Amino acid sequence: MTMEKNKTPRLTLVVPCYNEEAVLPTSSDTLRNIMQQLMAQHQITTDSKIMFVDDGSKDKTWGLITQLRASNNLFTGLKFSRNYGQEAALMAGMQVAHHYADLIITIDADLQDDPQLIFDMIAKSRNGFDIVYGVRNDRSSDTWFKRTTAQSFYWFMKKLGVDIVPNHSDFRLMSKRAVIALMQYQETSPFIRGIIPQLGFPTTKVYYKRQPRQAGTSKYPLRKMIRFALDGLLSFSVAPIRAVLYAGILICGGALAVFLWVIIQHIRGAVVTGWSSIMLSLWFLGGFQLVAISIIGEYVGRTFTETKHRPRFIIQTDTYTSSFTTAKPTMATFHFDHQSVK
Repeated sequence: MTMEKNKTPRLTLVVPCYNEEAVLPTSSDTLRNIMQQLMAQHQITTDSKIMFVDDGSKDKTWGLITQLRASNNLFTGLKFSRNYGQEAALMAGMQVAHHYADLIITIDADLQDDPQLIFDMIAKSRNGFDIVYGVRNDRSSDTWFKRTTAQSFYWFMKKLGVDIVPNHSDFRLMSKRAVIALMQYQETSPFIRGIIPQLGFPTTKVYYKRQPRQAGTSKYPLRKMIRFALDGLLSFSVAPIRAVLYAGILICGGALAVFLWVIIQHIRGAVVTGWSSIMLSLWFLGGFQLVAISIIGEYVGRTFTETKHRPRFIIQTDTYTSSFTTAKPTMATFHFDHQSVK
């Protein structure tokens, strides 16, 4: 499965898009120029592709992708039947692309991740690295809140024993064999940033400064950031359940101590009854129980979701595959058991 060292690799850029009509014209020009330079330098084959994955956009994103495809066969696209989320868009792009590509690079459509590093990534892959992470070494373009919460998230995940690359988003290069290994992970809601370090292939990093978004709006509001953090935490650790167990033991120990104190005070004849202390205890224990049940419920709910084996996404249109075959764009539902249901 290893690519021959002297073979010119076929590259596919996978670009997830959700309501990106504001940035797509500029981003497509930038990526096209980079791909053409790589082709001219014989770093990649001339039939390498840029694949835009439309994650159920509600604006003119797919129309722009269709226009780009008509103007230059370098551009291809996948269109979801509805919005499934960025993780699904990334997995779908890699799932489809790895059948034809030797190398796959994923990058966000806003190009806040420096696309010029694609040259360095290709060079690193020629040196035997299957995975090349794009890592930010300067977060000055982020707000204080986003920078602080991100650093806290990476610190917390490391403390829980999750092998995650700090300050790495979804800008990375992967070889065909690394992507094939990734496809074996069957989670309904995969936490890609935590899974890839587990693959065990030779890896390295390239560093860059993240740029401010030039147009459009961020597709990761606070709600999605919290959901993403929970996915990472609950997918790789049972620490929350253990924390509930330890807290329960601690509270039981405290309750026992208070009980002994009440008995001693009763023997001494110094019993003090108080409505506030009783209600405070009830509210505290009631709140703790609700939190504990919610955490356990999250794990049970995820188990329930996994047992249904529903597809992670449904591809409505695929112009990438048709660019390598004579078939018309496909209409298919892809499951991550490497099967398609027509």
